Amino acid sequence: MGNKNKAVEFVMLSETYSADLRGRQSVRTTFKLTPRSIDALSLLAGQLGIKQKSIFDHLVDDTRTLQALAREIEKREAIQEERVAKTYVISRKTLENLEQVCKRYQTPRDALVEFSIERILPLIKEEKNKHHNRQKLQDKLDRFLADSRELLEDADKILDREDPVFEQIYQMAKAAQSSCDEINQIIEKGRRLEEF
Repeated sequence: MGNKNKAVEFVMLSETYSADLRGRQSVRTTFKLTPRSIDALSLLAGQLGIKQKSIFDHLVDDTRTLQALAREIEKREAIQEERVAKTYVISRKTLENLEQVCKRYQTPRDALVEFSIERILPLIKEEKNKHHNRQKLQDKLDRFLADSRELLEDADKILDREDPVFEQIYQMAKAAQSSCDEINQIIEKGRRLEEF
């Protein structure tokens, strides 16, 4: 009797686990979205260093929020903007969730996706502010880097290269150069934010 119960539990657990894994499978689906929404999704993914799929799944996976958006769409007039077909990779569970809400509220799928993407606009604004603040520091960083090079040149003139103080100044200047290079890459990556 005990073994039979364990076998039933295992089968039920196995089926639940299999359903969960199927829900995580990636599928391709196409939406017709405004260029602004397409850019917003791409921009935020690039800025945060995460996949668009992750953002998309996060936005559409929350059923309550999706239902609230679907109710809100009913109240708004249709936005007459140019739309572009764009294919995304999302999880099967996300797609099923989206289609269920669309069916229940008689909401166009593309409109619901569009409204969901609008939820990330404050994050883009926040990233844009960070980018602006980083740019403010760039001049000071350039001066800091120039000062570290000048210090290294002075140390090279008055100390032997084997001197431990010269070695430490060399390491500091090298670290400053490496850090400034990384910071410049971060700022360069954020330049796309300026146009959004």
